[in-house]
Amino acid sequence: MATNSNVLSIQDLWAGYDGDAALESISFEVGTGSLVGVAGPNGSGKSTLLKTILGLLRPWRGRIQVFGKDVNGSRNRVGYAPQSEVVDWDFPVTVRDVVTMGRYGRLGLLRRPGAADRAAVAGALSEVRLDELAGRQISELSGGQQRRMLIARALAQEADLLLLDEPMVGLDATNQHELLELFERLRSRGKTLLVATHDLSCVAACFDLTLLLNKKLVAFGPPGEIFTPELLNEAFAEDLLMLPTEGGVFVGHHGHG
Repeated sequence: MATNSNVLSIQDLWAGYDGDAALESISFEVGTGSLVGVAGPNGSGKSTLLKTILGLLRPWRGRIQVFGKDVNGSRNRVGYAPQSEVVDWDFPVTVRDVVTMGRYGRLGLLRRPGAADRAAVAGALSEVRLDELAGRQISELSGGQQRRMLIARALAQEADLLLLDEPMVGLDATNQHELLELFERLRSRGKTLLVATHDLSCVAACFDLTLLLNKKLVAFGPPGEIFTPELLNEAFAEDLLMLPTEGGVFVGHHGHG
């Protein structure tokens, strides 16, 4: 569970593209060892929030502190796994090659990986249970293996804050379960994870905290307090179906099966 040690502190964050606001007056804090589901409809600003924390997008106003420093001062401690759809999976590189890219921030572009770098890559591959596939071309990976490889790249960087953009999209139940087990292992070792996701049921059942977003911060706190009909309707602007299950709560959309 989270502690009083803040990994991430955001105050009055505004950001957007070409004059259109994607985030408006966002403020929250996240403690060490938290597993946070960033939930909201399409266009709610989930990816924008992750990119702004990472420093890929400059905020219009507001303050972001990561481990008590600004974004530039903490860059090596923040790892990012983008949506798998933005990756060219036909590019001729191996799993090990991609995970080694996580070391480039420490190496620079000219220095070759040394023993410590190779050990970090091997450890990251083992953590996500892809060590036996290290030499395989990335085009041969399954969807679940793709997601775990992108997380391994962030782990090879030795990041303590992991920003994961829609890692569960398109996964079957088995791969989704393996990914959630990985999240729990990382959290138990002191990593902090912000996971942008559409899967509200998984957040309700498995995550410590929910950040409910629709350009503005609708609510932030434990899923049991956040996943109420009133707050979900405010975020999604439509009726949502909430059913108690043996594992927690299923959250879905009316009229969608």
